[in-house]
Amino acid sequence: MNITRRTFTQALTLTGFAAAIGISPWRLFTEASAQTAVEIAKPSSLGDMALGPKDATVTVIEYASMTCPHCAAFTREVFPQLKKEYIDTGKVRFIFREFPLDQAALAASALARCVAKDDSKKYFTLIDIIFKQQNDLATDPFATITRIGKQAGFSEQMIKACVQDDPKIQKGILDDRQYANEKLKVNSTPSFFVNGTLVKGETSFDAFKKMIDPLLKS
Repeated sequence: MNITRRTFTQALTLTGFAAAIGISPWRLFTEASAQTAVEIAKPSSLGDMALGPKDATVTVIEYASMTCPHCAAFTREVFPQLKKEYIDTGKVRFIFREFPLDQAALAASALARCVAKDDSKKYFTLIDIIFKQQNDLATDPFATITRIGKQAGFSEQMIKACVQDDPKIQKGILDDRQYANEKLKVNSTPSFFVNGTLVKGETSFDAFKKMIDPLLKS
C-alpha cells in the first residue's frame, strides 16, 4: 500500500499517538516540578543525539520542534558559530532533543531518527535540512517529508514504515517530550539547559557566550 496524505495525517496526529500509547494529550504541557541535575542528564529513550566530547566542561541541551520558527532561526543563525567556537574545539557538548509541537514536527523528527540511526553527525545534517524547508513542512508535510526521505536514500515504503506503520520511534519521542515537560519544566521551544540552568526562547550567540565562558573558567 502506498503512503497517502490521508493515512499519513491520521497516523501522525499527536493526540492519536498519545492515546494509542497511553498518554493523555492534555498532560503534555502540564506544570512541572523542580528539576534536578540527574533528571536533566537522563538520556532520551531513543538515545541522545550529541556533538562534542562527553567530558566537555559545558553541556548545552536544546529542546526543539521542527516546526518552530525560533528553533529554525537558532539553527540557522546561532548554532554554526556555537559549533565553530565551542563544540568543535571540545569545550561544549551539545545535545539535541525533540519536543514536537504538532504532527508535522513529530513526523519530521521520526524521519530524522530513522535515517540517521545512531549517527549524530548525519542526524544534525538532517535536522538542518528540515529546518531549511520549514515553510514547506508547514504547508505540505506529506510532500516535504517524502521528498527529504527520498533525498536521504529512503524508498517510499521505508518512509511509510518509519512515520506510519511502526509507532516505536514516535512513542519514544512523545515519552521524552512528556518527561521534559513534567520533570524539567520545558513547555516551549526552543528551551536550553546550560550546565543545568534552564534558558527559554531564542538565544543569541553573545548570550550563550556570556553563560558559557564563566563556566569554562570555573
